[in-house]
Amino acid sequence: MRYTLLILALTVLAPSNAQKLEQLTSGTKTSIRGLSVVDDMIVWVSGSNGIVGKSVDGGTTWQWLPVKGFEKRDFRDIEAFDKNTAIIIAIAEPAQILKTTDGGVNWKIVFTDSTKGMFLDAMDFYNKKNGLVVGDPVGGRFFLAYTKNSGDKWTVYNGDKNQRRWVANDSEAFFASSGTNIKYLKKNKYRLVSGGKSSRWFDENGDHPLSIVQGKESTGANSIAVYKNQFVVVGGDFTNDKDSARNCLVTKDGGINWLSPATAPRGYRSCVIYLSQTRLITCGTSGVEISEDGGMNWRPISIEGFHVCQKAKKGNITFLAGSNGRIVKLVW
Repeated sequence: MRYTLLILALTVLAPSNAQKLEQLTSGTKTSIRGLSVVDDMIVWVSGSNGIVGKSVDGGTTWQWLPVKGFEKRDFRDIEAFDKNTAIIIAIAEPAQILKTTDGGVNWKIVFTDSTKGMFLDAMDFYNKKNGLVVGDPVGGRFFLAYTKNSGDKWTVYNGDKNQRRWVANDSEAFFASSGTNIKYLKKNKYRLVSGGKSSRWFDENGDHPLSIVQGKESTGANSIAVYKNQFVVVGGDFTNDKDSARNCLVTKDGGINWLSPATAPRGYRSCVIYLSQTRLITCGTSGVEISEDGGMNWRPISIEGFHVCQKAKKGNITFLAGSNGRIVKLVW
C-alpha cells in the first residue's frame, strides 16, 4: 500500500516538473531578439551584427545568414512565412525593413526612413498579407506603418480622427526587446503596450492606463500575449532584472479589469506567449517561468536568461532565444 501511494504521488507531481530546456545551438556572435516559428520544422531568428539564422529540421541544424552591408546593424524582429520567405526590421537610423524570398540568400530593402530619431521596435502579421510595424515616437507621435501585400510595400499611418491616440507621453516608447509588444489580430484590431516613464496599452478604441511598474526609462511593459478576451502583459525594470514588483498583469475580460498574479515571475520579463488557453511561458534576462492557470501563478523552470520565446504557428514546439546565439527548445 505504501508503494502504491508513492507511485500515485509521483504520477501526480511529475507533470508539473517535467519541463526542461534543450539547448540546440550557442556561440554565434549575435544577441537574438527576433524569433519566428513557422511550424515544427521551420524556425527563423534575427539578431545583432546583421545576423539571421534558419533551421528547417526543427532546430537540429542551423544555417547562419549574415546580411551583406548590415554587419553593424541589429535586426530586432523577424516574421517568417515559410523556408524561403521572411521579413526583418533593422535599427536604428535609417530605420529599414528587408525581405527575402530565396531563403535568406538575398535581401531586398522594402522600406527606409532616415528621419532623426527613427527606431523600429516590433511587427506582427495576422495573415501572410497584412502586417503592422511600430516604432518609437518621432515628433511626439508613435510611428506606425502597415502593409497589405506581404511586406513588399509599407504605408506610414498618419493618424485618424482621434489624433491624440498616438501622442506619446514624456519618455514613453515601445521596447524593442522581443518583437512582442504588438499583436495584430485582424483588420483594424490590434493590441500594443508601451513602456518607459509611462506605460499604457492600446487597441482600436484608443489608449488605456496600465498599472505595471513605470517611472523610469528602463521600466514598463515589454510584451503582451492575447488569447481571445484574455491578455497577459509582462515587463519590469531591465536595469534591475530580478525585481518582481508589478512586472506582470492579467486580464480575463478584454482589459476592463487587470489583476496582479498571486505568484509573479521572478524578475524583469521581455516576452510572454500563450501555449494554450491556460498555459503560458515567459522569459527574461534572469530566467524562465511557466503558468498553468492563465498567468495567475508562475513556476520557474530555468535561471538561464533569454530575450524571446515563440510557439510554432502551425505546430506545438516552443523555442527560446537569447544572447551569444543561444537557442533552446522547450521539452515536456
